[in-house]
Amino acid sequence: MSAKPRVPNLGFLIICGSVWGLSEAALGAGLESCARFVSGSIMTGVALFFISAAWAKSRRAFGPAIVVGIALVFKLLDSVLLGLPIRHGAIANPMFAFVTEGLAFMILVPFVAEAWKRRAVGQAFLGGFSALAAVNLFPLVKFATGIPACVYPGTTTALSLYYAPIAVGVSLITVPLGIAAAARAEAFETSSALKLTGARQWLIPTAAASLCLLIQVLFRSI
Repeated sequence: MSAKPRVPNLGFLIICGSVWGLSEAALGAGLESCARFVSGSIMTGVALFFISAAWAKSRRAFGPAIVVGIALVFKLLDSVLLGLPIRHGAIANPMFAFVTEGLAFMILVPFVAEAWKRRAVGQAFLGGFSALAAVNLFPLVKFATGIPACVYPGTTTALSLYYAPIAVGVSLITVPLGIAAAARAEAFETSSALKLTGARQWLIPTAAASLCLLIQVLFRSI
């Protein structure tokens, strides 16, 4: 009996979400409540890399939704490992950011013509405007979590808005890279001599997710 997944490309999505969750934990290391100035903007670009890769591989909303969900699980694990309540600035606010990044991308992607989605310039356009939308949505976090967004010292401007050009600039690069990564993965799957079928097709996604979880646990234990 075939063990074909009911969700197409689920293995790839599991790997994407797990690596994103781990990278966010690593990039956010040492943060107590607020991103350290530009770090949040860089993490926006990193998030959009994985979101765009998931979309390019699945071409459906469920792709980004799954990777966002997995990243949220990793952040919940961080809550346990760090001994912090979920409604803490270092947990709840990044989780809100994950959702806004995925939402921003999926709202904008239908407005980009298919021909432009196949070109690096169109992908960069999608990345930049997704980042811009996400950073403008993030200050609404106070209404979702009760915890206000971090502001630039001496001002009332949210860090996400103050460093918006950084988020946009990074995403101009990371979204085309994410889409290219999905294409490379697709090419590898179709041409590789390593053909895993049945239950064996879950070996790589399961190993990747388990390794990412283990690394996160060890990282937070140091």
